[in-house]
Amino acid sequence: MKAMTLNKIADLKENRRPLQYSDIPIPEPEENEVRIKISVCGVCHTELDEIEGRLTPPKLPVVPGHQAIGLIEKLGIGTSKFKLGDRVGVAWIYSACGTCKFCLEGNENLCDDFRATGKDVNGGYAEYMTVSEKYAHAIPDFFTNAEAAPLLCAGAIGYRSIQLAQIKDGDNLGLTGFGASAHLVLKMVNHRYPNTKVFVFARNPEERQFAMELGANWSGETTDASPEKLDAIIDTTPAWLPIVEALGNLENGGRLVINAIRKEKGDQEYLQKLSYRDHLWMEKEIKSVANVTAKDVSDFLMLATKASIKPEVQMYPLEQANEALIELKEQKIRGAKVLQIL
Repeated sequence: MKAMTLNKIADLKENRRPLQYSDIPIPEPEENEVRIKISVCGVCHTELDEIEGRLTPPKLPVVPGHQAIGLIEKLGIGTSKFKLGDRVGVAWIYSACGTCKFCLEGNENLCDDFRATGKDVNGGYAEYMTVSEKYAHAIPDFFTNAEAAPLLCAGAIGYRSIQLAQIKDGDNLGLTGFGASAHLVLKMVNHRYPNTKVFVFARNPEERQFAMELGANWSGETTDASPEKLDAIIDTTPAWLPIVEALGNLENGGRLVINAIRKEKGDQEYLQKLSYRDHLWMEKEIKSVANVTAKDVSDFLMLATKASIKPEVQMYPLEQANEALIELKEQKIRGAKVLQIL
């Protein structure tokens, strides 16, 4: 089968084609697994973290991609959840141990044996993949394949971020960065909390304009002071500068939720500007988002269907995955990027 494979860690400033268009064997489903013929796969900043070594896969080569949509093409022994031809999606959560305290509490995203799709195992930048039926998600008919793909990560992780932010209707919410996840967060907030004001901080003027088109109350530069203090802020950037700036815009007792699996090292000097008095004093909180649970994915798909939440997408053929990733790296973003596989 055709796949885009990561064979070695690369610096995208020097190597603008880090993924190789390859022929690899079609995987066979094991017990309780299904094989999926992939139609599309979303492109995520996490792939940049893998390629550049901030989130190193345990072994190479590996097929990236954790927002895969396709049809079940083969059933492994013991499967009962789906039938051949069902449309399903696979998200970042590929598996967890199922027996630790976190798994038993429904917080398998915190499991020490959490395995990530497209990092710990081959993912969706390919024509086929296998996954446990437990972690395959039925896709509502309301969405096209391309619309559904970003919901599996950008949407689900945005949904979890909102839960952790603990916002109430009428609160002021800030969003730092305005890519695939943040634009879905804005749509969710507009639906669930109609009296909440949303303030968007982004260095790209096109992202700021896009935010206003989608109903943000205000948008400004990353370093701008918010016109009103913010009860919660969700950070969706790969950088440290927005963290320091966000803490300065928080209301007393406010909450910063960091929705990023890794931060880049390029601007760590901004952390030297972190002041206890100006940024952390008055019971401000910082919380990270760690992965997603299977329930996050299924709950968000249900919410997105009821609320008619659909992402804006840009499509690329599979063999142009490198181009899509470079554009993501260079912040040439409007909505979500999706690869057309078949």
